[in-house]
Amino acid sequence: MTARSEAPTPQLRRELGKWDLTAIGVNQVIGGSVFLMPATLAFHLGGFSWIAVGLVGVLALMIALNFAEASSRFEGTGGAYLYTRAAFGRFPSFEIGWMLWVTRATSWASVVNGLADALGYYWPAVRTGSWRTALIAFVVLTIMGINVRGIRQSSLIVNLLTIGKLIPLLLFIVLGLPHLSTDALRPDIALTWEHTAAAALALIFTYGGYEVIPVPAGEARDPKRAVPFAMVATIVIVAIVMTLAQVVALGTLPTIAASKTPLADAALIFLGGWGALMLTTGAAVSMTGNNVGQALSGSRNLFALAEQGDLPRWFGHVHPRFQTPDYAIVFTSLVALALALTGSFATLAATSAVARLLVYSSTCASVLALRRQSRAPFTIPFGPVIPVLALVISIAILFGATALQVKVGLSFLVAGAILYGVAVWRKP
Repeated sequence: MTARSEAPTPQLRRELGKWDLTAIGVNQVIGGSVFLMPATLAFHLGGFSWIAVGLVGVLALMIALNFAEASSRFEGTGGAYLYTRAAFGRFPSFEIGWMLWVTRATSWASVVNGLADALGYYWPAVRTGSWRTALIAFVVLTIMGINVRGIRQSSLIVNLLTIGKLIPLLLFIVLGLPHLSTDALRPDIALTWEHTAAAALALIFTYGGYEVIPVPAGEARDPKRAVPFAMVATIVIVAIVMTLAQVVALGTLPTIAASKTPLADAALIFLGGWGALMLTTGAAVSMTGNNVGQALSGSRNLFALAEQGDLPRWFGHVHPRFQTPDYAIVFTSLVALALALTGSFATLAATSAVARLLVYSSTCASVLALRRQSRAPFTIPFGPVIPVLALVISIAILFGATALQVKVGLSFLVAGAILYGVAVWRKP
């Protein structure tokens, strides 16, 4: 008699190319904040703001190079969680993976509420009550269904929405440059540490999101090459777009520091009503794309933790037909929906910038540690200079966090430690 062969365990499908990963990165970085942040930056930094956007873009590129080197060593799902695990062990990596997921869930809840507010400008009924609840539930559950159906479908929608958000921004830049007032671009205030630290954290939040690029590496065709390419390409594209958008907004809107919708208000001045509508629509498309990306990357964080045995194997379930981490997708979506409907995301989202800086710091430190083990296929030039500099700057900015950000961040780290302890205790 021959033994009956068992059905093969479903595996994730490798369908993402380097430009798909780049679109995921650009989509996550250019969310709703790029349409709103210019006012905050102008308030804190005045004429220095556009220079600051460019400088933080350089810092983001240095950090992205660390992700590129670390990712060239791995082919699995998880991103910074995998790098930290290989460099420093199970517990530190669990905390990083846990914080990555928390950031995605709370960010998704925040952005979907922002989408409801943006649509409420033209459809006031969705700002409050049952219509708002219905809209948020519809968006989250639709995105959940798309993600369960397959990585190719999710990636295609992300690609289309990324193009849809870039077109209004590029038109805003190209059509606004001839209307600039160069006087507004001159550094005009004396900077203080308080304002500089606040602006730096705001910019870390604005540039944040590219750390998700390596997370779905287990679904990329050639992750050791595709992920490093996408990391660098994303930051270059985003830095150019955001710096020029800040220049145009600063140079065309005299009251930018007091504006709640700076890009739309600036477009209204030099393009008229259709320009303001274009930017408002672009913001809605941008937030929708960001929602899709949050579901894609957040669920993969949970899947990676389960795949490595740091969460119950239930979260690592792969749909036998669609070959997606369906249980992780559903769980992440329902948590984000609950946070969005209860409004509790507002406090939880305070940890976003702090969590990202922890992820950046751990990745830079992992690069230095992993170099002692072997040489990576992609290696950052100039030896340890860039990893050390990126690590020091990330830690320095972390010290500028507010008391609330630190408190919420530490609370989540403690919660993660408790979950880890329970998982270790229950494991035979």
